[in-house]
Amino acid sequence: MNRSAPILCTVLAVAALAACSKRDAPPASSASTAQAAPADAGIAWVRAASDAEVDAAFARARSEGKPVFVYWGAKWCPPCNQLQATLFNRQDFIERSRAFVPVYVDGDKPGAQKLGTRFAVRGYPTMVVFDRGGQELTRLPGEVDAQQYNEVLTLSMSAQRSAKAVLAQARAGGQGLVEADWRLLAYYSWETDQQQLAGAGGVAALLRELAQACPAAHADSAMRLRLKALAVADSQAGPVAGAAAQRAPVLALLADAAQSRRHMDVLTNSAAGLASALSAAGSAERKSLLAAFDGALVRLQADASLSRADRLMALVARVQLAQLDAPGKDKSAATPAALRAEVRDMAVRFDREITDGYERQAVITTAAWALEQAGLMEDSDALLKANLAKSHSPYYLMADLADNAKKRGDKAAALDWNAQAFDKSEGPATRLQWGARYLGMLIELAPQDAQRVERVAAQLFDEAAAMPDAFEARSGRSLQRIGGHLSGWAKGGAHGDAMKRLQRQLDDVCAKLPAGESRRLCDGVLKPGSSA
Repeated sequence: MNRSAPILCTVLAVAALAACSKRDAPPASSASTAQAAPADAGIAWVRAASDAEVDAAFARARSEGKPVFVYWGAKWCPPCNQLQATLFNRQDFIERSRAFVPVYVDGDKPGAQKLGTRFAVRGYPTMVVFDRGGQELTRLPGEVDAQQYNEVLTLSMSAQRSAKAVLAQARAGGQGLVEADWRLLAYYSWETDQQQLAGAGGVAALLRELAQACPAAHADSAMRLRLKALAVADSQAGPVAGAAAQRAPVLALLADAAQSRRHMDVLTNSAAGLASALSAAGSAERKSLLAAFDGALVRLQADASLSRADRLMALVARVQLAQLDAPGKDKSAATPAALRAEVRDMAVRFDREITDGYERQAVITTAAWALEQAGLMEDSDALLKANLAKSHSPYYLMADLADNAKKRGDKAAALDWNAQAFDKSEGPATRLQWGARYLGMLIELAPQDAQRVERVAAQLFDEAAAMPDAFEARSGRSLQRIGGHLSGWAKGGAHGDAMKRLQRQLDDVCAKLPAGESRRLCDGVLKPGSSA
């Protein structure tokens, strides 16, 4: 699977979803081995999947004088499972949860995608803090370690103003802003912003602006904003303007164990991007920067206070940096033998040590990806297959197996694993998302199999017809991708009879929708120019 890091599951899932049926399918997950334990049992979650349930939670918050914490997740999502394994089961978080009304939105519950539209949610996990009056205060990053997350949550809940208001003041000169204000911006979840704050100019431009504006006296916030701005720079454009001046503080950070530990999420998830932004390929500066990065990442990899997933991501970052300047599309051969051995050893050890179902879902997918990145494809396949019966969401692992097979050039296996993943997937939104991926790969690898293409597309339209929120948020985007795949398949008038049948089926679905945005989106799914 081609992914940068398991941070945002919709981004990740677009590249990692597969789909429907193989004769020698692996055994179904057994409840005894695959079911994750309720790690968050101590939190009094309000489980919501409708406007009415969310509105009731906000009404309760007003009556009790408490802020609202909305967590948007999904059963299959590795970063969501990471939160379950490392944060939601912590006693300090459980105790802190009594100070707010915690709302858990499972994106796979019927009707939940309408809430995704309401809260402008695209990625899993997304965590939003609202004040007692229902005003959004901030969005919280899901990739920081648990201890730091609690710090950020405390800061967010005590904020006197929203991140939006603080941002406006920062852009107007920043007069009167204190350290807590800059920290609110520095630790905002820019990855899940969805133009809530960034606007039409985009996150990259805004982060550069904030990085320049943050006073050096607020060292932690200034450094984080600088790192975030560098991380989103265009890696194909070469070093950023002023790279030489920006390298020195980054090198100092990498040499400082405490500081590199504090910003480990950015360093591990964006190592290659940072190196590209700060140095030119093949330069002496690049060489010294990579050496400094490796030293910091080795420390993080060995840091037992970090979760297994975080330590594994440090190792993945080392692999990516080792391959950074390698020529060609497949860079795995550039991985040093010793580093490849470290990847294999850590994957085997973590697989043996993990007993928690949530942690397994978070770590095994990352370990399999690390093995694939290092060129250990057979090891990646073996790890995924060995964990199918242990996973509470085996369809996610099947999607990874499909991607591995595609990379090897094994079209039949790629489609078989995709078919199984779709067949095993659970929840209406997930089935549409996995189905869109399956259909796309089917059209790419076997466009001549018109009967199979039409059958899968018709099944997806049938499932959409049974959903009350099929054209909202994640589900709506999946249907747009389905339309884009089919429009490409039918380009030049190909497969005209099949497309006419599918259009009639979709027309029936659309006709049952009330006039409005959902109806408009439905009517446009199979129109020329629909995009995936």
